[in-house]
Order: sequence, then C-alpha cells, then structure tokens
Amino acid sequence: MNFSELFKQTNQLCRLSPDGKYLATCVQYRLVVRDVNTLQILHLYTCLDQVLHMEWSSDSLFILCAMYKRGLVQVWSLEQPDWHCKIDEGSIGLVSSRWSPDGRHVLNTTEFHLRVTVWSLCNKSVSYIKYPKACQKGKLHFADGRYMALAERRECKDYISVFVCDDWHLLRHFETETQDLAGVEWSPNGCVLAVWDTCLEYKVLLYSLDGRLLSTYSAYEWSLGIKTIAWSPSSQFLAISSYDEKVRILNHITWKKIAEFEHPANISSTKAVVYREVEKCPVVVSEDLSSSQITVSSSLFNTQSKYEICQLPVQVAVLKPDPDRANPKVGVSLLAFSANSRYLATKNDNMPNNVWVWDMQKGGLQAVLEQTGPVRCFAWDPRRPRLALCTGNTKLYLWSPAGCVSVKVPVEGCFQVLSLLWHCSGDSLILLGKEQLCLCYMETEEQK
Repeated sequence: MNFSELFKQTNQLCRLSPDGKYLATCVQYRLVVRDVNTLQILHLYTCLDQVLHMEWSSDSLFILCAMYKRGLVQVWSLEQPDWHCKIDEGSIGLVSSRWSPDGRHVLNTTEFHLRVTVWSLCNKSVSYIKYPKACQKGKLHFADGRYMALAERRECKDYISVFVCDDWHLLRHFETETQDLAGVEWSPNGCVLAVWDTCLEYKVLLYSLDGRLLSTYSAYEWSLGIKTIAWSPSSQFLAISSYDEKVRILNHITWKKIAEFEHPANISSTKAVVYREVEKCPVVVSEDLSSSQITVSSSLFNTQSKYEICQLPVQVAVLKPDPDRANPKVGVSLLAFSANSRYLATKNDNMPNNVWVWDMQKGGLQAVLEQTGPVRCFAWDPRRPRLALCTGNTKLYLWSPAGCVSVKVPVEGCFQVLSLLWHCSGDSLILLGKEQLCLCYMETEEQK
C-alpha cells in the first residue's frame, strides 16, 4: 500500500472522471484537472467565484462548476480548453445543478424550488419543468440514462413525473399515496421506483416505470419511520433503515420482507466476528552514550492501532440521544451494499463507533468493527467485497471477509481523513481531509 503526497482542495470538492483517467479538484475558485496515474496537472481553469459544487459529465469530456451564491454555472471542456460556457440564473437564484445522462444538458433548480431549467449545450435551447418538490432525496433521479423521475408538489399533493431524457417530454405523471414525500430512488436496473414518506410515517411505495403501484410496505404505525433506503447493485434487494434501529430487507419478486437486521447492544451471535480497534503509544528507547543512560519514553501524539478479535458476548457502547434536541442521534443512517450485493454495511447513530457488516446469503451478522472514534464515512470497493472507512483521525481502515487492517497515512503534518472515495478500478482510494487530499494505492494481484 503506497500513498501520494498531499494536494490542496476546498470543501472536499474532489471527483474522479467516470472513465477513471482524471482527477478534478477545486481550490477556492480554481479547477485543477490531473492525470490519475501521474498526478500531473493537465488543465487549470479559473472560475468567477468560489465553487460550491463540481460534477463530471458522463463521457468525462466536460466539468460543471456551480457557484450557488451568485447563481452561476460554468462548464469547461477537456478537449477544447479555450471553450467555455457560462449559465446565469439571475435574480431567480440557484440551489442545485446537475448533468443530464447524455452529458450535454445542464439541469438547474432555482431558489424556492420554483422550477428546474434545462439548458442545452448543443443548440443553446432552454426548457422548464415546474413544481419540483423541496425534499432531501426527491429531485432529478435518473434511471439507466434514459429516464428522469422528479418529485412534485401540487395543491398539497405529491406527484411523480417521469421524463424521457432524449427530448425531455413527459412520459408518465401520477399521484403518489404519500402525505409528505421524503425521497425517491430508482432501482439500478431502472425498472422500479421506490418512494418513501415523511419520517413521521413508515411507508415505502414501489412503482413501475409506467406508474403502476407494485407494492406498499409498512413495518409499523407509530411515529418516526424511515431514515433512508438503499438498493443492492443487482436490484434484488431493497434495504430500508428506520429510527427503531433496524434494517429491513425486501426482495424484488414479492416485495415482502425476507430479513430484519437489529443492532443489539449485546452481541452474542456465535457466527459474528467482533473486531475492536486498540490504540497504544509506541515506546521510544534512546541511549545516551556519554552518560551510559537509557531513556524510555512514550509519545502521546503518535499512537498506533490494531484490531483485536473479541470474545463473545460483547457489550456495545450506546449513546443515549437527547429527546429535547432537534434531530436526535438515533436510528440507522448509513447503508451501503457491496458490489456483488452479498454484504450490507450499516451504521446505527446511537452506536456511532461501530460499523455492522451483514451477510445477505446467510441472512445474518458477519462482522462488527468497533472503532475508538465515531465513524465518519465508509465505502465499498467497486470490484471486490472490501470496505474502507474513516473516523476523522490519521488512519485508514479496511475490512474484507479475510479480516481487518488499520493503516496510518504516512504524510507530513496532521492529515485527518474525513471522507474517502474509491477509484472505479478498486486499485486506489482518495482520502479527503479538511483542506487536503492524498491518494492511497492498493496492492494488486500483479504486484504481489
């Protein structure tokens, strides 16, 4: 495992191109494009203001930079560095900017969600989509590069509009059986649309592409329901996490529950392996030749860590949420399937130091990783069943069915890993700190 030097970045705006050849980063108002293999700067662009959002086109030929405070979007071309495009939304403002699947249209959502504006880079035409709903996960979800689903709110009712991305004509428009729609998510194969209701009601609705209601699922009726959902890459499973600290798995044939994963404070399953991170201060031994003295000291700021396998049962530390505060830390907030859909990783907010790994084939708990600090982020290798995670310290953690490993990032200064993302090949990782980043190159089979 090798690490690059540190590079500057702002607001963790770091994106790999879809073809895996380029790395784009934003440093204040500058956009830097590097070659992934050599890390040499290929292009340097200057934007009109500090960039708050950056995104590659699907063909890796264009980069979108959004400056929400000024209502501006700039588009840059890799093939023609002198070509540029500026989109000014003017006084109507800007809160979101996205590429269309073809990489030739920019979709801007205006302030107060008054409309979505579709800008064409090919013929400079402009079209508008009205009534977008202001919800966390309800805007501009694309399926298979051909369709877009948009959550809408009209006359105090929720609707879904499905558009064809080629010419943006309306394919289907239907009302959803929700009180206050909270999110929309296409299945990876683009055949099913999952819609879920406000967090005050547990309800998931599954619609076909033509708007038919396939199934409705509700686990209970009392308040505080769904936090988030996740489709497996194979589209065979739908994982639903909720405030009751459980994850329920639906299958794609009957849309019935096939598994329910709890997050117990006492782990006693003999099939699960609990890995506990243990930190220790390295002992430094120095010898003074003039006085023939040996000095033994320890460094409090250079801790080393490793994993130990715990004997069951294991008691998990639980954080009691404050019911008087808004958005209490309770329930499962993070879900992620492995690339082969076999494993599911979860994080329960009132057990912030733990990552739970579930085996979908066996239908039970595979492993629990107990960290010394709260887990900030985790992500699966896009090619292998390998999970990377970080906790805001100077280390990178990896889990696979073979075991766990903890690696200190060997760079100068105090580089704290706050987030991470995989290269599409799975051969490298980008580690993001507050204002810097570095690349971690994994050992491949050819290098062994």
